[in-house]
Amino acid sequence: MRMTSLVAALAIVLASCGGEKKSSDQPAAAPDQTGAPAATPTGAQGATHDVNMVLEGSAYKYVPDQLTVGPNDVVRFHNKSGGPHNVAFWADSIPPGAASHIVLPDPMAPLSSKLVVAPDEVIEVKLNAAPAGEYKLYCTPHLALGMKGKLTVK
Repeated sequence: MRMTSLVAALAIVLASCGGEKKSSDQPAAAPDQTGAPAATPTGAQGATHDVNMVLEGSAYKYVPDQLTVGPNDVVRFHNKSGGPHNVAFWADSIPPGAASHIVLPDPMAPLSSKLVVAPDEVIEVKLNAAPAGEYKLYCTPHLALGMKGKLTVK
């Protein structure tokens, strides 16, 4: 109830802040699928990395489970076996302010991607000018079974 009141109050405040757009105003960034503003391009486009999400024997894992990436890179997580899988980040294990730099497709919760079920379905995690540091991640359905990983942004 409190959240609904807060959202309604914020909507009223934003609606009352209308005004004439000046020609010197910059266009706003288009929202991405999470509703957050898209990051402004920073120049160089990052590299693309591939990680498989697998069940090998009785072990659920990301392959590789540790990866070093750049601040504007894309990491594509492929559902190879043992699904459903997803990619989720612990909020307390990423650099301060980094959450707004992680773009997840169709998130099911903050810092948690949708579940993928179909073979070879992909979760594309985009890093938009992400700050340097470690980003610990896990698969929600298989966390208790040890499916964890780490991205290191340089």
